[in-house]
Amino acid sequence: MSSKNKNLSEYQAPAIKNAAAGKWKIGIVVSEYNEAITFALRDGALKTLKQFGVKEKNIFVELVPGAYELPLAAKWLFEKKKADAVLALGCVIKGDTDHDIYINSAVSHALMNLSLQTKAPFLFGVITPNNMQQAKDRAGGKHGNKGVECAVAALKMLALKSKIK
Repeated sequence: MSSKNKNLSEYQAPAIKNAAAGKWKIGIVVSEYNEAITFALRDGALKTLKQFGVKEKNIFVELVPGAYELPLAAKWLFEKKKADAVLALGCVIKGDTDHDIYINSAVSHALMNLSLQTKAPFLFGVITPNNMQQAKDRAGGKHGNKGVECAVAALKMLALKSKIK
């Protein structure tokens, strides 16, 4: 679906179950590269998690140098903090080479593998814009905030896991 004229962060609040009375633990790993963008994603995720009842003491935020380091840090956070879900937030802007394709592919595949191996949601919150304006548009601009989207997706997945069990 094209995001050309859509705020991708719109969601229906009633569809999101309260965060298990604040018992869920959520990890957030954030790339320091393009920090003006990634920290906006982090802030959106934090605000959303708290809005839906995740206790601040149950949210663990760690920084990594770049997007490529997100999966390993996500795994560490999952293991050491016993996180129920982990959000991986980053921003890889298209450059003059195909570097972005390799990074984004590696990170997305690693996070999917972690989800399948651990049976816990590892959310791909890496925006992949062509330029800085597109990044800003997806980090709190006209297309919403990918950090908010990841937080909502994590809560929905944890609610689904609880329902299926």
